[in-house]
Formats: sequence, structure tokens, C-alpha cells
Amino acid sequence: MSVTVRIPTQLRNLSGGAGEVSCEGATVGDVLKNLDASHPGFGERLFDESGTLRRFVNVFVADEDIRFLDGVATVVTAGQVLSIVPAVAGGQ
Repeated sequence: MSVTVRIPTQLRNLSGGAGEVSCEGATVGDVLKNLDASHPGFGERLFDESGTLRRFVNVFVADEDIRFLDGVATVVTAGQVLSIVPAVAGGQ
């Protein structure tokens, strides 16, 4: 199934400057693996050495945080939007 992946500004150098790309996959994990296959470099930025989504990377499907769904096993359907949102920290 084809879904739209929204790419944050910090990672757009990996997508050729595109803010959105289309990717295939039945789950969030499949989509992110296919994103890395078509745009190398995403995998190492999104996943740690054990293959777990990095804790400072937030992923949303249809505005729902996948941490409150089934994580990377969350099922996606055609036409849905998957957003990658890096965590923001700091300040006073």
C-alpha cells in the first residue's frame, strides 16, 4: 500500500529536498524500511544498532503516535500519511 511520508526539514537532504515522498508498506516498519531503500541514510538516522526506533524520533500515522498504537508493527492503509517528527528538547 502506498502511503505519504512527511519528511522533517532536518532529514530532507536524504530525500533530495522533498518534504513528502510516497512509500509502499503494510506496516510502519515496512514503510520506513522501504523509505531507507529508496532514499539511503534514513535507516541509520531513524533506527539504533539493535533495529529499534530511536527514542528521539516520533512517528505518527494519521496524527496518532505509534507508541500508543502497535509501534512499528502498526498497520497502515493506502493513502494514509506517516509523519516523522524529531523530538525537540532544550531551553530554560
